[in-house]
Amino acid sequence: MRLITDAEVAQLVTMREAIHAMAAAFEQFGNGVGSIAPRVRASSQHGGATTMLSALGAALPASGVLGAKVYATVGGRYNFVIVLFSARTGETLATIEANEITRLRTAAASAVALQHLARRDAAVLTLFGTGIQARAHAEAFLLTWPFKDVLVASGSDAAGLAQSIATEFGVRARATDGADAVRAADVICTCTRATEPLFDGAWVKPGALVAAIGASKPQARELDDTLLRRADLIVVEWLTAAQAEAGEFVRAEAGILDATRVVELGKLLVHGTSYTRRQSDIVIYKSVGIGLEDVALANLVWQRAQ
Repeated sequence: MRLITDAEVAQLVTMREAIHAMAAAFEQFGNGVGSIAPRVRASSQHGGATTMLSALGAALPASGVLGAKVYATVGGRYNFVIVLFSARTGETLATIEANEITRLRTAAASAVALQHLARRDAAVLTLFGTGIQARAHAEAFLLTWPFKDVLVASGSDAAGLAQSIATEFGVRARATDGADAVRAADVICTCTRATEPLFDGAWVKPGALVAAIGASKPQARELDDTLLRRADLIVVEWLTAAQAEAGEFVRAEAGILDATRVVELGKLLVHGTSYTRRQSDIVIYKSVGIGLEDVALANLVWQRAQ
């Protein structure tokens, strides 16, 4: 069995390669191949502190692997590890530090959604958040799409992130007020730990794509009912996970989430839906993170490490 560190992962796989891996994984799942193990959590209080152990996974026999990601949450900080097994022999192939995998796979999956859900003329990207995932999404989105402007709407270092984006990608970027940033955006990406909606859904202009990836617990949400009601299409990674973990689903007012407007990303990719985007459609991509993404990217890392 091989131990692969975060530093090795960063050397073995690029963001572009992670995006390709996520597209292939969702297409595979959309075709009905493979299965996903839902996230389970165990939380404990001791000495005034909360600790949590979480696990999720997937079986991808067509790719020859199955695996599980386990992670600890202590003091609001996460540490991830993936155990990867052979689907042919059952042997343990590798144990992989997965902080870098988690950074990559979340943003890469969102980039796949961006490629298929944004209007072709989308030019302005608005980011909420300045943490690891906000920065990862800026990278994935700007590698994927020719945005002309990036607006950073919130976070402890909005100006710093904007400057970093401008320097690295040669695109106009600036920190600005949240309301103005939402109204101007063709694509909005929320990467925060917000427990309540970040903005008024009435501000989102027709034709916009909103990618909400920051909240994966049922008590937390980044988008309000106004936006959910206005959305023409809501795309999720896996409906079972979204219904259990997305606060936007769990806390929505009764009747707002019409099942006919919700589709899984994999089914969309393999044309399992008749949806055709209109210029004025508002589309939401709601991510909670699923084991399919972790195991698919861990498999790519394992293949590269040999």
